[in-house]
Amino acid sequence: MIAITNLTKVYNTQTVLNINQLTIAKGESFGLVGNNGAGKTTMFRCILDLIRPDSGAVSNQEENVAKGEKWKLVTGSYLDDGFLIDFLTPEEYFQFVADIYHLSEGDLATFYADFGDFFNKEVLGKKKLIRDLSSGNRQKIGIAAALMPNPEILVLDEPFNSLDPTTQIRLKNLLIKLNTEKGMTLLISSHDINHITDVCSRIVILHQGSIAHDLVVSSDTLNILEDYFSLR
Repeated sequence: MIAITNLTKVYNTQTVLNINQLTIAKGESFGLVGNNGAGKTTMFRCILDLIRPDSGAVSNQEENVAKGEKWKLVTGSYLDDGFLIDFLTPEEYFQFVADIYHLSEGDLATFYADFGDFFNKEVLGKKKLIRDLSSGNRQKIGIAAALMPNPEILVLDEPFNSLDPTTQIRLKNLLIKLNTEKGMTLLISSHDINHITDVCSRIVILHQGSIAHDLVVSSDTLNILEDYFSLR
């Protein structure tokens, strides 16, 4: 479904991404881990065509993401606050996203009902602009909006950041359900190796922009990750 070939990105003569070959299959729950500066966000930004690589290509649905648009219709994503329109209220922002995807008022009402527990009475009806909400509540808004059109592929960068423990658990369970019951393809980066081991069936470790390990998740994976990062 997603294929990376000979992908490099260089900033100021420093190579921050260098991936020869990586394929993520349809329905896979793919985790990406690595220390700060490993290239995780750069890789996701290339996958989403937010930045262009210096060489190589990314394809989604057998379409080069830099040359086509159809892949965007099946791909939901949230990487950071830059995806939000922070001078809107949450309700205004969700209406804006619904309009983009031609969702009905009924669809929007169903969305609000489905995400009621996730929002935990902290997002809707507060008469606040998004920029005036806590970082955790902005995170909730971005993740929920990415899921609004029910995408086939979901890309999330550090989704557990800023979330309280209750919401982290709810998000973890939601992601597992989306993958196992609906077959949604997940691409998730996280510094939380416990959560990402629970959610993902495959985990890639990036180190200085290159793939250090490509692991099929098993009962030993968490120990392997802990051992690896304890030496860094």
